[in-house]
Amino acid sequence: MTLRVDWRVSVGLVGTVLKWLWVPLSLPLALAFYDGTPVTPFLVPMIATAAVGAGLERLPETRDLQAREAFLMVALTWLSIALVGTVPFLIAGNGTLATPTNALFESMSGITTTGATVIVDFEAHSRAIHLWRSTLQWLGGLGILVLATALLSQLSVGGAQLMETETQTQDLNKLTPRISETAALLWKLYVGLTALMILVLIGLRVVGLAPEMTPFDAVAHAFTAVSTSGFSPRGDSLAAFSPAVQWAVIPFMALGATSFILLYFVLQGDFSRLRRSDEFRFYLAILGVFTAGTAAVLFTSASPTLTAEETIRHSLFQVVSIVTTTGYASVDFDLWSPAAKHLLFVAMFTGGMAGSTTCSIKALRWLVVIKAFRRDLFVATTPSAIRPVRLSGRVVDEETIRDIYAYTLVSLVFFIIGTVFVVIDASRVQVAVTEFEAMSAVAATFFNVGPAFGIAGPLASYEPFPTSTKLVMVFLMWLGRIEIIPVLVLLTPSFWRS
Repeated sequence: MTLRVDWRVSVGLVGTVLKWLWVPLSLPLALAFYDGTPVTPFLVPMIATAAVGAGLERLPETRDLQAREAFLMVALTWLSIALVGTVPFLIAGNGTLATPTNALFESMSGITTTGATVIVDFEAHSRAIHLWRSTLQWLGGLGILVLATALLSQLSVGGAQLMETETQTQDLNKLTPRISETAALLWKLYVGLTALMILVLIGLRVVGLAPEMTPFDAVAHAFTAVSTSGFSPRGDSLAAFSPAVQWAVIPFMALGATSFILLYFVLQGDFSRLRRSDEFRFYLAILGVFTAGTAAVLFTSASPTLTAEETIRHSLFQVVSIVTTTGYASVDFDLWSPAAKHLLFVAMFTGGMAGSTTCSIKALRWLVVIKAFRRDLFVATTPSAIRPVRLSGRVVDEETIRDIYAYTLVSLVFFIIGTVFVVIDASRVQVAVTEFEAMSAVAATFFNVGPAFGIAGPLASYEPFPTSTKLVMVFLMWLGRIEIIPVLVLLTPSFWRS
């Protein structure tokens, strides 16, 4: 059998990524030195990944990176970083992260920017371990953006064509010096937003509006808000902080889920792109509709009792947190009425803009689905009519529309299969999980949202789930973050052989 995939190219590039993991690992290492906590959990993976990465990088390559190698590289990159990410947790050996399954779950949740956690004893872990969790998420948010910029046509169904349409930037999918420049610009914007949020949070502490916000908290939450990830070193998430902090975090979550290329043009003074972007207006509409609906339900709900300001703040915060797939909690929304919880559950399926750090199906795909469905209804009554689907004034080709329909359908199929598995597996080991709790947990992991309801609620943990369920959720997080197709392609025999 002749392999059509030059795996050496893919593995060699994964080795390059691993070789440089010592840089992010140096952040928690430095904090561990400062705090006087063990440094071994970070020194060991630094040395090991540098050595293994350098070795893999030397594999002989017989050709340049092509589409097949790109699929393999993307899938292996996320998986390998998740495996490396477990090492600090296991060596530290504290709390619920001391077991391999929980460590892998936490690491995969981190690098895929999911934010689902198995930690129940936050105080048992050092600040360095918590910083490593936040660093993993910051890497995941930026990593998927840069890879999507360079390899977008291989990564997502319909994503490359539509991102080019929205940003009016051509050739995003080619590995050229221009792409390197684009990635560098996005990197600077990402770092700039993170630094700005750190300054804002520290500023709130200085003026006395957030006395509980330490510099460490500011860095940890800036890493996980701009990357729309959701890990917090506090067991109560953002509920542990003042209303001023919660209001301040909302715009950064929203910006993290906005197209970074669109943000770049806006910073260049081209505000007309905001007006011309159908996707941006649709994204804002999603946030507005869900916020208004949630607030209306809370206003008319007998329990819990909230003031007008609290109702608006918590409604807006939780909707932005879930739509952007950040997953922070400003309050235990698991105590809200069923109507409010079901609105938040539906919001898990939306997502932010293409070209951002967000996950889920994404607003752009839903917008195309809606436009295409309306077109199909019109053509059904007027067969002779020719009515193309337009996005921001430009025609979306029919192949892209079919791809988006297929991606949306496949996503929902995986969600259903995952829900059935969780219910059956919980019943097998006699863990009390309702159908709604199973549905929300699968949606929260597969669409990389983070917190769910009930057993995995916003102030709870995924630790009670059976080991087999957590391993399936690890797969779902990996599958959802790299947008399904690279993994499914690897499972296709025709991908490997002629």
